[in-house]
Amino acid sequence: MQKKIIQIFLFLWFPYLVNSQSIVNTVHNLSAGSTGSIKATTETEICIFCHTPHGSAPVGPLWNRDDPGLTYTLYNSSTIDALPGQPDGSSILCLSCHDGTIALGNIYSEIADISMLSGVTTMPVGKSNLSQLLNDDHPISFVYNSSLVLTDGKLKDPASITLPVELENEKVQCTSCHDPHNNTYSKFLVTSSQYSALCLSCHERPNWINSSHKNSDATWTTTNPWTHTDYTTVSENACENCHRPHSAGSSELIMKYPVGEDNCLDCHNGNVALSTKNIETHLSKYSAHNVSDIAYEGIHDANEAALVSVQHVECADCHNPHAARQNTQIAPNVKGANEGVKGIDQSGNPVDPISYEYELCYRCHADSPNKPASATSRSIVQNNVRLEFDINNPSHHAVTGVGENNSVPSLISPLTVSSIIYCTDCHASDGSGPLPDDPPLGPHGSIYPTILKYNYETTDGTPYLATNFELCYTCHSEASILSDNTFGEHYVHIVVEATSCNVCHDPHGISISQGNTTNNTHLINFDISAVSLAAGQRIFVDEGINTGYCLLRCHTRGHSEAMSRY
Repeated sequence: MQKKIIQIFLFLWFPYLVNSQSIVNTVHNLSAGSTGSIKATTETEICIFCHTPHGSAPVGPLWNRDDPGLTYTLYNSSTIDALPGQPDGSSILCLSCHDGTIALGNIYSEIADISMLSGVTTMPVGKSNLSQLLNDDHPISFVYNSSLVLTDGKLKDPASITLPVELENEKVQCTSCHDPHNNTYSKFLVTSSQYSALCLSCHERPNWINSSHKNSDATWTTTNPWTHTDYTTVSENACENCHRPHSAGSSELIMKYPVGEDNCLDCHNGNVALSTKNIETHLSKYSAHNVSDIAYEGIHDANEAALVSVQHVECADCHNPHAARQNTQIAPNVKGANEGVKGIDQSGNPVDPISYEYELCYRCHADSPNKPASATSRSIVQNNVRLEFDINNPSHHAVTGVGENNSVPSLISPLTVSSIIYCTDCHASDGSGPLPDDPPLGPHGSIYPTILKYNYETTDGTPYLATNFELCYTCHSEASILSDNTFGEHYVHIVVEATSCNVCHDPHGISISQGNTTNNTHLINFDISAVSLAAGQRIFVDEGINTGYCLLRCHTRGHSEAMSRY
């Protein structure tokens, strides 16, 4: 009698079921007449695998399967504000097949299991078998209400969520995203995932509207990194460029791959991004922000403090993939590639998001207890670049504000004494630039030490070549420097004595807490491996514009006031 009722139901609804891409034409049709590979040997009914008009389980909708009765490992993340519970509602019904523990033919209304072809019993191992480990799947069975939206700050108000996306008793469940009877949009989605339309029904990321990952029409070139979608452009894949809602590679943020940088380098290795912007190549250079360093693995956390307490570097420390974009900015304003990330301001306070590029660098290179040490041993030791760039210092490169020196005739136009520069004007991938065929901007990796954009020879005694100081000469005129326009002994020191700029000048600056306007103007802070004490002193004395002297010993020769006055 039961089968007869189901047959009548199918007869009446068959034209609708066929024409609407319903269950009849999907893999959820497990009957013997299905075109799928997983199906019954003789059972011709379709609905019976989930529903029965009589003798159903004590849950709707006329459910014909047992509750798995299991305890599941739930999704968890440092960034989640929702409280996922053990699956309930429609989600536990879906899991009666999709956790792989109950036979597909095991139905509530029959004593014996329905026999399946090819020896299939439970859901085969694969993407559809979610197992009891739901920590690599989008969270379900949690309350989604206005309180959660207020706490999270990146979700849409539930009142604005409209059909076909639907909450079930104020909860997100499997059926919020999936319609088990209709596969029009593939994977039984309730609406299209193209351009992440489904994701954006609930998620609302700041700056996403202008981001490159939303708007780029770039396509894959050699190996398709989007094997789990049918789309080919960055904009079409959107969220799924990096995330997988089910069976993700990482249980943290349901990323495609468990290793953080792999989610970025999947595309930024010349595979999708321009081959000339192959970030992976630069990250493997002599001096680099080595995101692949095994010692850094697992340290970064998306919810970590702005001030880095344990030394590490990952792509996501400097880039927010939901906000990053191409744009043109004027120093020191944050560039589009670094929009939406956290940092430390010039006062040492955390900021989120940053407004200036240097605030990003300060995460690791300022007050961090594990900050890298200076590459040069100096008279005044300071490894905190925030203090070195303080605008109150006796001298500093013009990164956080205009420099202290009002007379710098060596500057190359359009630079003036009122100009401000970026950290990345010096620290960047070697040869990087704004043109399409230039290497990528940013301090990813360089053939030169300390990730410098151009060569800067710091070894004292190296015979003079202009190319040894290519970094300096991108802003300062070689001709002006060697003509002694600002210091009467530049030519002798640099060319004749083969003295590196680095021996006398500290390129970041000298903190006001350690230096003064008599001894530390013009970035003077001696390299003590090349400059030793003379008469117990190692100082420079500034006596005004283009006037001063040194007391020190350099190249085994002592400099007295009389000898070095200029």
